[in-house]
Amino acid sequence: MRTKRYYVYILASKSRVLYVGVTGSLMGRVLQHKAHETTGFTRRYQVNRLVYFEAFQYVNRAIARESEIKNWRREKKVGLIEADNPTWEDLAADWGRPTTMQQQIPPRYVRSE
Repeated sequence: MRTKRYYVYILASKSRVLYVGVTGSLMGRVLQHKAHETTGFTRRYQVNRLVYFEAFQYVNRAIARESEIKNWRREKKVGLIEADNPTWEDLAADWGRPTTMQQQIPPRYVRSE
């Protein structure tokens, strides 16, 4: 049986406007933000780049951590992000994109004629 996980995440816009949220489905929630399916702050400011997240086994701990981070000053949030992601890369840049499988054929099976 797979253990349920809950996530606290931080999204950023290209201009580094921040949003802190909590979810039980990180990929689904981030894809909603990327598709602009959410209304309000994140849509208005185009906050859709996943720059940080933490996983929790219990929802109450995730909610408590989200509240803790939301109450921090911006500088402390930036420090949290930059400790793991110093260049603010979008950790979900490839999520939701089609993938293709590429198989490597061992050289001994390749015929050169």
